[in-house]
Amino acid sequence: MNNYKSTFLLLSGLVTLPFTLTAHGQPGADIVVTAPLMERELYETPAAMSVIQQSAIQKGQPRLKLDETLGQVPGIFVQNQENYAQGERIAIRGFGARAPFGVRGIMVVVDGIPYTLPDGQAQLDAIDLDSAERIEVIRGPVSVLYGNAAGGVISVTTSDGRRKPDETSVRVTGGSDSFGKISVKNSQNNGPWSHSISASALNYEGYRDNAKVEKYLLNTKLRRELGSDRSLTAIINLLQNPRSEDPGALTAEQVEADRSQAGRFTEEYGTGQTVDQQVLGLQYQDLSAGPGEFRAKTFYLCRNFEQQLPYPGDSRIDYDRDYFGASADYRQSFELSGLPFRYVAGVEAREQRDDRIRREMSFSGDLQGLTADELQTATSLSAFAQGDLSLTDQITLSVGGRFDRVHLKVNDVFSADGDQSGDRTLREWSGSAGLSYRYLESHQLYANISTAFETPTFSEFANPSGVGGLNPEIEPQKSLNHELGLRGELNNGIDYDLALFWVNVRDELIPYELPGPDDRTFYRNAGDTTRKGFEAAAGWLFSPSWRVETALTLASYTFDDYLTGGVRYDGNRLPGMPEQAWSNRLTWQGLGGTFAALEARYIEDMVADDANEVNVDDYWLVNLRGGNTLYTGRNLLLKGFAGVRNLGDKDHFANVRINASNDRYFEPAAGRIWYAGLELAF
Repeated sequence: MNNYKSTFLLLSGLVTLPFTLTAHGQPGADIVVTAPLMERELYETPAAMSVIQQSAIQKGQPRLKLDETLGQVPGIFVQNQENYAQGERIAIRGFGARAPFGVRGIMVVVDGIPYTLPDGQAQLDAIDLDSAERIEVIRGPVSVLYGNAAGGVISVTTSDGRRKPDETSVRVTGGSDSFGKISVKNSQNNGPWSHSISASALNYEGYRDNAKVEKYLLNTKLRRELGSDRSLTAIINLLQNPRSEDPGALTAEQVEADRSQAGRFTEEYGTGQTVDQQVLGLQYQDLSAGPGEFRAKTFYLCRNFEQQLPYPGDSRIDYDRDYFGASADYRQSFELSGLPFRYVAGVEAREQRDDRIRREMSFSGDLQGLTADELQTATSLSAFAQGDLSLTDQITLSVGGRFDRVHLKVNDVFSADGDQSGDRTLREWSGSAGLSYRYLESHQLYANISTAFETPTFSEFANPSGVGGLNPEIEPQKSLNHELGLRGELNNGIDYDLALFWVNVRDELIPYELPGPDDRTFYRNAGDTTRKGFEAAAGWLFSPSWRVETALTLASYTFDDYLTGGVRYDGNRLPGMPEQAWSNRLTWQGLGGTFAALEARYIEDMVADDANEVNVDDYWLVNLRGGNTLYTGRNLLLKGFAGVRNLGDKDHFANVRINASNDRYFEPAAGRIWYAGLELAF
């Protein structure tokens, strides 16, 4: 490692091992990635991946949403970070862009537990950034490893207390719009036992009217070493969200009159949601199970949810969710025809049960009787295998295959409008092949081709005709992904990550709203689309204390064949995704824990509808954060930090609703906001 890198890491307090740096300021040639299931060094992985370590996730950050740390990852776009009732929308190379709220088409994994449900939707409100140690992002379809709705992967790993000295910390943060958060953490490592406990409480008024949030989160991991190479880990995650108000969307005229106002009906109806969720997980691993390694996982999630949507009609939603599953895999290395070969093979079963009702909200704001009562059940059964064959010391061939059976069923128990029951069974094969050429120790060229599929979620299966249960006219979308990449690290402190991608999608799922007072969103298949682009990330450690990073996305997302209502949209852009994004960060790390980071991000204009008639302007955002150690005593450390987001007070939108009716496309974002806090560790 050159002296600059050693000094930078030592000043950052990050060095415990002789790591090198990648484009995101992370360990390079020695880093092991786990999101592709088969553990590999980064420079042996034939896929576009980004790894974000704890310092970038937590240092001087408010630790509220994933957009704080994912901004420096090319190919990924995050919206809706300010509406806690609707949740962040995340798109990777266009996958997930269609979601009006929450996550679609992206596999989210937290500590090995798949937060993406068997029907393809996911919520991010229980991710604890206070205890997060690492985030891995796979920037492309990987159904061969994760099955349904894996247009990309976001894998979050939280602390289990093994890698740190015993410590307790208290962190208090406050800022604009009555933002207040307190976090408490404790980690210990005592012989075969280790644990990490993190708890936080958040209260926030929000920038817009009717945007308050109150949220409490507990994340705990307890690990027990059972002897040589064996361990058992228990995970407990508890979320209580008694209030998250929804300010709704606005028309362009409303935005011009008052950006901070709430949308129509929101305050009259008390729009928003309440959530009570518990997650329990148990994971076992044996690294010397015969000639290989064995891992088994099981989990259970219970979620009780209530939401009032901002329109009269059947707009009050309540559901009780039970989601559980188990998986097991075996990994082994041996020689195949004299060549080194390693593989992972496994099975997975998951089931989601949503006991869901809808109730009527009158125009005057009075809650009425039931309009729907149904049990939604999604069951997925999967088997997969992937293997790496080392053709030479530098060239590795990777191949994989997977079979998924996804059964979606609706059992209607509300008889007033007839039987709305229905079911669909989908059987899908996925495959991938990749080639990695590590032509130097810290330089790699790779290529891969893979297939992926994505079923509509239960809400996307809704039948616009109002009869017949699941919409018989809508089908899963399928994609073929091609990727070529180059990454490496130079001796002068420069690292780089380049990727070209080309994705052909059949039966693209696109949302639309029917005109009327209820603004109900439905989905249709939009024929074929093409997504292609170039992603680049680079970093330069140009002095012992200074590092500059940049991440660029240049892409094209277009309809190839799309006919609806007698109108053709061939050649139009896909709505909801910018085709250009450029992020930059300058970091300074001084002595004694002093640090500062300046970030600037450009988002190109985009369109909000299939016809490409509603344009959303481009914008620049500038963020600044920094901190220092204020006091160091015997077993006591006091740190201070502060930050300003949207330093230039630029008007932009936190979210854009695709194909919205009544011209309500826009959810304005806050202007310049600040935050500051103290953290005491002992």
